[in-house]
Amino acid sequence: MSAIGVAAAGSRLRPSGRPLRGAVQKLGALGLHTAARCAAKEYYEVLVLGGGTGGISMSARMKRKVGAENVAVVEPSQTHYYQPLWTLVGAGAKRLATSARPTEQVVPQGVEWIKCRVTRLDPDQNCVWLENNKKISYKYLIIALGISLHYEKIKGLPEGFHHPKIGSNYSVHTVEKTWRALQDFKEGNAIFTFPNTPIKCAGAPQKIMYLSEAYWRKTGKRSKANIMFNTSLGVIFGVKKYADALLEIIKERNITVNYRRNLVEVRPDKQEAVFENLDKPGVTEVHQYEILHVTPPMGPPDVLINSPVSDEGGWVDVDTQTLQHKKYPNVFGIGDCTNLPTSKKKTAIAAQSGVLDKTISMVMKNQLPTKKYDGYTSCPLVTGYNKVILAEFDYAAQPLETFPIDQSKERVTMYHMKADMMPLLYWNALLK
Repeated sequence: MSAIGVAAAGSRLRPSGRPLRGAVQKLGALGLHTAARCAAKEYYEVLVLGGGTGGISMSARMKRKVGAENVAVVEPSQTHYYQPLWTLVGAGAKRLATSARPTEQVVPQGVEWIKCRVTRLDPDQNCVWLENNKKISYKYLIIALGISLHYEKIKGLPEGFHHPKIGSNYSVHTVEKTWRALQDFKEGNAIFTFPNTPIKCAGAPQKIMYLSEAYWRKTGKRSKANIMFNTSLGVIFGVKKYADALLEIIKERNITVNYRRNLVEVRPDKQEAVFENLDKPGVTEVHQYEILHVTPPMGPPDVLINSPVSDEGGWVDVDTQTLQHKKYPNVFGIGDCTNLPTSKKKTAIAAQSGVLDKTISMVMKNQLPTKKYDGYTSCPLVTGYNKVILAEFDYAAQPLETFPIDQSKERVTMYHMKADMMPLLYWNALLK
């Protein structure tokens, strides 16, 4: 991703990407999968629920372990997205189409793609039920169902997205609206939100804020923008080293941060956003906006709520080090749908997949897993159209950095990695 300045409003900007610790060195050719029936068999040695990053990467690993004909992926979506690019799509630096591939192209060749939605998990009987009332049994189950967006938990949404001046980089349906709202900005409050729930890519809500500030600075509108970051959290970032660096940027760019504020209502006809003060129950604040970027509340997929495999919150209940289920030894979880106490990010899944591969190998041999996941994840904090702070850390929120440099500094090289190198590694290495 090249460092490119902003051209005239309305033109596409170019940049974006994302690093993985111990990134795969070789880029493989795409393996095509063309069969997409609802269910060819009633039993698979390994059944994978979910065709996102975790599901596809693990199905590729399981194919090598037990043979493609013994592995199936349950995934209803026709399209697979590399969502880290959406930060740059919302800022006009990448095109939405570059983040997408047909699901049939990413399912490993020979692995069965069951194009259905799972409706119930029955780990006591080693089976799952699909929406067509089809039962599929398994020997080993990998749950990689991701996380669900809940715009509807904010009064006035999602119908409010039909109005201009409001967007969200978290949905394929609204990410391009962010770019239009950014371009159409004239004068007033520019509000960026962070909800009072777990979310995927916790850095993304402020990445678009920094990009917006940079865009308006280069198009001569910065002096007319009152930029506000209203976050439900009490800190700007969970790792102090990177939080300190971000606070310096926020001060330098004259951005206002309102902590412990949670978006509860949008009134798009009046261009008003209503926030609850989490430290003062019942107290709300109303802010007028010229642009509003919404990060939605999120939660576990419905099928996991009150499921035998889930904890009280609805997250798959796995061992933090081995990713093996705490109750069912032939069930495993990976990624956003689990209760692992680390950031819900694709870079975390990259590290998790290697550990889970070793865990399953040991379980298949009736041995105790020995490989341990340390909570590693990374967050390329995009702070401009050619700048990134590369945050890497573990379960204890301690830096766990790859490069022999101070990664809390903004760097052009890290932006190139985020925008250009990591998408290539994702499609051609991580998913393989």
